[in-house]
Amino acid sequence: MSRKVVVIGSGIGGLASAIRLATAGYNVEIFEKNSFFGGKIGEYRTNGYRFDMGPSLLTLPELINELFRIAGENPEQYIVFEKLDLSCRYFYNDGSIINAYANRDLFLDEIRRKTTARPIDVESLLKKAGELYDLTANVFIFSPFQKLHTLLTPEAKNLARKFYKLDAFTTLHHRNQKSLRDAKLVQLFDRYATYNGSNPFEAPATLKIIPHLEHNLGAFQPKGGMYELVKALIRLTEKLDIRIHYNSLVDEVFVNHGCVTGIRCNNRKIDCDIVISNTDINTFYTKLLQNKELPFRLKHQELSSSAIIFYWGLKNNYPELDVHNIFFSENYREEFHTIFKTKTIYHDPTVYLYISSKCNPSDAPANCENWFVMINTPHNIGQDWNVLRELLRKFIIQKINRILSTDLEKYIELEEYLDPERIERYTNSYRGALYGPSSNSKFSAFYRHANHSNKIKGLYFVGGSVHPGGGIPLCLASAKIVSKLIEEDFGTKGNSSTQ
Repeated sequence: MSRKVVVIGSGIGGLASAIRLATAGYNVEIFEKNSFFGGKIGEYRTNGYRFDMGPSLLTLPELINELFRIAGENPEQYIVFEKLDLSCRYFYNDGSIINAYANRDLFLDEIRRKTTARPIDVESLLKKAGELYDLTANVFIFSPFQKLHTLLTPEAKNLARKFYKLDAFTTLHHRNQKSLRDAKLVQLFDRYATYNGSNPFEAPATLKIIPHLEHNLGAFQPKGGMYELVKALIRLTEKLDIRIHYNSLVDEVFVNHGCVTGIRCNNRKIDCDIVISNTDINTFYTKLLQNKELPFRLKHQELSSSAIIFYWGLKNNYPELDVHNIFFSENYREEFHTIFKTKTIYHDPTVYLYISSKCNPSDAPANCENWFVMINTPHNIGQDWNVLRELLRKFIIQKINRILSTDLEKYIELEEYLDPERIERYTNSYRGALYGPSSNSKFSAFYRHANHSNKIKGLYFVGGSVHPGGGIPLCLASAKIVSKLIEEDFGTKGNSSTQ
């Protein structure tokens, strides 16, 4: 008889974990508190518009394809990925624009013509980012490095010998400034700290690894939009007979003599041998685990940033914009100080604008565009988000009007939003922090909660708030780690007689 696995949450980490364990012979069920699947990867449709509500850019699509292949399926029959020719278009307050082309020669020519940086320095930065990824990925990203056997592998020993290459004792901003020496380009590469909700002026230069994924390996878009990712995985769960229970909020995880015994959901107990939590780690300890204290390190970790996102249906076209666009603030340092120290919004925010209708025309009516407008904010500590949201809306419209010479307000025919309060309510993200703990310390990677419990047998964790971090690739990596841990602890075939 197969061991019973309960997955709490149908975010991408939970779905990937369920698929991996089902293919290994485990009996898997998913319990989702909402009436829909996907976690932070959501979708909103109305009046001819379609919006991706969460993550908007994909790297390492092979991690998705791998899930289909281990299930004996052809991924191309489920989902198709298109590589973007332009990963992002950057707008600066002085009117200049930098295009981050996927083609390296075009990108370097853009840098040569529009900045004072030397293209050779950019090539060196990206080469070092690739080398850092190769050095660390199998130890830090795809393995439970908190486990002793991981630290004893040849790759871990090699990393220990080259620990200086992590560059953990300087900030990302300092390293970019020293390497590039051009304010616009420094700001461009500083922004990668926001990929896990951190501050480039405090986060370690280890985060220079992130541009490798986008610039060296490529930025991708699923055909049909980001929500196609989870829709494809749901089809695969159906093929594997994985049952998903919707509108099923898990209230408690039962533990007896240090072992998981089941969960409580909808006023009934469901027995199981293994629980995988795909909910925020702070939420899990404070709401689902009775009589268990929040681990000391979690109590003292700074939370990541949150966001306010506007979803605007615009009855206009802007050919000067691409799929992904950034409108930078004039003073990046002050903006991050306001977010992380003052805990409020900045008057000149950096604006991220994603327009999926640029590559999927059916996402908006003819001659219209669907705008996903995101601004980094502090996590929720009780601010008046109604007031702050209206202020931000004003700042954003003023900024875009000035840079694009337009009158944006008169074209907005549809509007919806997310703010830190709604993010917390809909996704169980503690205080609305999008990525759990921030990376604003030298050894923040080592402080993230492990993918397993040291004290409770059968309890595991996936998702952006635990190791290895936030973002789709890292959530998929956490699922890969958890499946390995469970197979080590309980056997490779999910057989309850295997010890």
